[in-house]
Amino acid sequence: MKKKALILVDIQNDFVKNGSLAVLGGEEIIPVVNLMLENHHNDYSLILETQDWHPKNHIAFASQHRGKKPGDVILLSGKPQILWPDHCIQNSVGAQIVPSLSQNKIQKIIQKGMNPRIDSYSAFFDNDHTSQTELHEFLKLNQIKELHMVGLAFDFCVKFTALDAVQLGYDVHVFTQACRGVYLAAGDQKKTQDEMIEAGIKLI
Repeated sequence: MKKKALILVDIQNDFVKNGSLAVLGGEEIIPVVNLMLENHHNDYSLILETQDWHPKNHIAFASQHRGKKPGDVILLSGKPQILWPDHCIQNSVGAQIVPSLSQNKIQKIIQKGMNPRIDSYSAFFDNDHTSQTELHEFLKLNQIKELHMVGLAFDFCVKFTALDAVQLGYDVHVFTQACRGVYLAAGDQKKTQDEMIEAGIKLI
């Protein structure tokens, strides 16, 4: 039987109600995730949380670019970069895991987005794929083959973590009831779902 891990993606204060980059309905996933942790923790060899952990001067913050505001898009190393409000700054309240999330079953926190020069949606790699977190090595070490994912935001950090996981050879399942998205443009939710399905990710 394949060893499974549950990955809770970026369930942090800044991504829920009253946070600086609040995802609409983000806090609604907490009871669903807590229920999964309570009822199914024995199904998983590992339960991990990912955590956006940005320096104050992160290049993806609109505040770092004169005359720019959140939602603007700039070119960064020749690629489009969405600018965001300052969020999940290291050691801030906004970067903390949402306190109402049951954290006693979480065995490890994987931090990402520490490099001030590049954004990092995926919990595996920075956006330019030149550097990676410890996640893949840790999963390999624990002989994990199947990943189940929940969290925020469906169309950014959940999506890119799931896409990278498939590329790395994992069998990936995303529980959509325990995800919420930013959806900057109309149709983004369907587009994200289609992209995941096409990549071989199972949406549950």
